[in-house]
Amino acid sequence: MNASLPAVAIIGTGSMGGAILAGLRAPGVRLPGLRATTRSEASAAALRANGVEARATEHDSAANTWAVSDAGLVLLGVKPAQITTVLAELAPSLRPDALVVSVAAGITTAAMEDVVPNPVVRAMPNTPALIGRGVTGIAGGARATAAHLALADDLFRTVGTVVELPEAQIDALSTISGSGPAYVFLLIEELTRAAEAMGFEPDVAALLVQQTFSGAALLLEATGEEPAELRRRVTSPKGTTERAIAVLQEAQLATVFERAARAAQERARELAAGA
Repeated sequence: MNASLPAVAIIGTGSMGGAILAGLRAPGVRLPGLRATTRSEASAAALRANGVEARATEHDSAANTWAVSDAGLVLLGVKPAQITTVLAELAPSLRPDALVVSVAAGITTAAMEDVVPNPVVRAMPNTPALIGRGVTGIAGGARATAAHLALADDLFRTVGTVVELPEAQIDALSTISGSGPAYVFLLIEELTRAAEAMGFEPDVAALLVQQTFSGAALLLEATGEEPAELRRRVTSPKGTTERAIAVLQEAQLATVFERAARAAQERARELAAGA
């Protein structure tokens, strides 16, 4: 990854903010400055021990304003309920040309633009960003130009793949790629339980299932084939896989997954409404 970015401030370095911070420190990423804030002094001290300028809000009430004072790009990694409060705190200290990027679910660009005059981009990354294999959807607010979206694109390409979307699709994206890793982990849990029920020791069951999922995903990526085609190649007529697939299809998985995605989308709308 080769990218050139302005000075960056990360407000809140939990799992997602921390993943992006790690991406920004990868070889090939150039930026003139990087500051981060976190709630606890212990977390800030750990960041400083790794060469990151960091302050804790629990010990320094001006930590967030310090972080953004020279930043051309401000990433908000705080919880959705805190976004507008933090933005109101930051507003007097933001550079007029600074791009504000939020990774909070459900909080619209319009809600953020009501608090700050800056251009705003809303983003929805997922947890594989922790290993540089994330998928991030981005959408610009009313003041965001093509250049601002390109800057957000460069930011999130440090941790994976980026898709630009209309904001109306961001909540839907969050139900697929955002929540998607949890669906995969659930499938791994259940298939592991099935393996144990068939007599495998827990460590063997875990190895079989995890390597099968990992290998299947890598095969899909390497071949570029459609999943349905790869499934067909495994499913011999009148064979064991065909019998198992028939049982799974009886469960109407397409309907179940659509219901799950709709439920997640409704929760994103509730978050936006403050529920």
